[in-house]
Amino acid sequence: MPTTVTEFDTITAISTPPGEGAISIVRLSGDESLAIIKRIYRGKDLDQVASHTINYGHIIDPKTNAVVDEVMVSVMRAPKTFTREDVIEINCHGGIVATNRILQLLMSYGARMAEPGEFTKRAFLNGRIDLTQAESVMDLIRAKTDRAMQVAVDQLDGSLAHLIKNLRQEILEVLAQVEVNIDYPEYDTDEMTTRVLLEKAELVKGRIGELLQTAQQGKVLREGLATAIVGRPNVGKSSLLNHLLHEDKAIVTDVAGTTRDVLEEYVNVRGVPLKLVDTAGIHDTEDKVEKIGVERSRAAITKADLILLVLNQSEPLTVEDRELITATTDKKRIIILNKTDLPNRLDLNELKTLVSADEIIQTSILTSEGVTDLEAQIAKRFFGGIENSQSTVMITNARQIGLLNQAQQSLDEVISGIAAGMPVDLVQIDMTNCWDKLGEITGDSAPDELITELFSQFCLGK
Repeated sequence: MPTTVTEFDTITAISTPPGEGAISIVRLSGDESLAIIKRIYRGKDLDQVASHTINYGHIIDPKTNAVVDEVMVSVMRAPKTFTREDVIEINCHGGIVATNRILQLLMSYGARMAEPGEFTKRAFLNGRIDLTQAESVMDLIRAKTDRAMQVAVDQLDGSLAHLIKNLRQEILEVLAQVEVNIDYPEYDTDEMTTRVLLEKAELVKGRIGELLQTAQQGKVLREGLATAIVGRPNVGKSSLLNHLLHEDKAIVTDVAGTTRDVLEEYVNVRGVPLKLVDTAGIHDTEDKVEKIGVERSRAAITKADLILLVLNQSEPLTVEDRELITATTDKKRIIILNKTDLPNRLDLNELKTLVSADEIIQTSILTSEGVTDLEAQIAKRFFGGIENSQSTVMITNARQIGLLNQAQQSLDEVISGIAAGMPVDLVQIDMTNCWDKLGEITGDSAPDELITELFSQFCLGK
């Protein structure tokens, strides 16, 4: 019969990426961690070593007494560990065979294979971290820029959790006051109670609104900004991609139509992670392969968060240029006038009748002229006002954004209910709903299904 999985099992997993490397780490967590490792470890008496020490020895197969690998074993005793359980980490030689052999031995002698994210889940269940900190662990792993890493580190330290808990405490205090006033009406009046509720609802709504203002920037930091480089053939799109990447990723020639497909790469532009999409030149063509590339380019425009529309300053505006300007009117965009090293034949005044002057950047990708201004403009577009702030709490994922919006909606119901003269006990229900939604952000009132789903998105060994 299959073994029943419980949260009290001692769990194990490989915590380093698969494949060859200098070292691999196999992790154990649970009450039986020390007992299990002692059965396959030859070296110091691990019962006698100090906590948070690393100890030299060998992993052996007890059945044959054969040495499996030369290792360093870290011993970390509860409660001062990530999971608040006894934790063992085995540093072995990197390689698939030895690492998997150690994992199999641990499982043979009592450990269970950890589920995805189960180490972090135990840290949450044991009160070591809350849900915002758990999500920041994954954000830290996936961070593509220094700025994204710093936001994740700030959340890991509990900055968002602290703010949310303070808001919940303020709501709880006013709810308690309302309860007293309902139970003992002789000591208060409905007018005073509703005034207190209204003041608190407006205060908390304002603070939630400030958090939601950071949502766009936070989402960009977490997921990257989908940025499409578009333009007609041979205006310098692939050259711009290569310049931002600092490598020759795309083929660059003076032959129109060299790029026939969509190329995607991540690049760090002043702390903004751009998911750059170099598209095929958009123009009318009878070439079947090139036509497919053009259609994919048009689809990339639709999906993009930011458009870098490249125009050739050494040529007058064409019909295709005008069509691209029209197609991107409703998108966030930067108009790049490239090839400034060549004689200017584009009527700038005419262009300014079609686009805003502050959208235009003049560059020569060939000589690197204007590229610094382009990078500054990208950063300004998405981090204006908070660009230099190192202490701003950011909302970085859709779950948090959705719950904050729901909390704010409950506060709107409180305010409109009071304005409509609804009874205090009914208005109080919406205030309680707000308190619950904020609790789901930190995990204080999150359902078990949500917690299971969240941690299932983590990698094995984390």
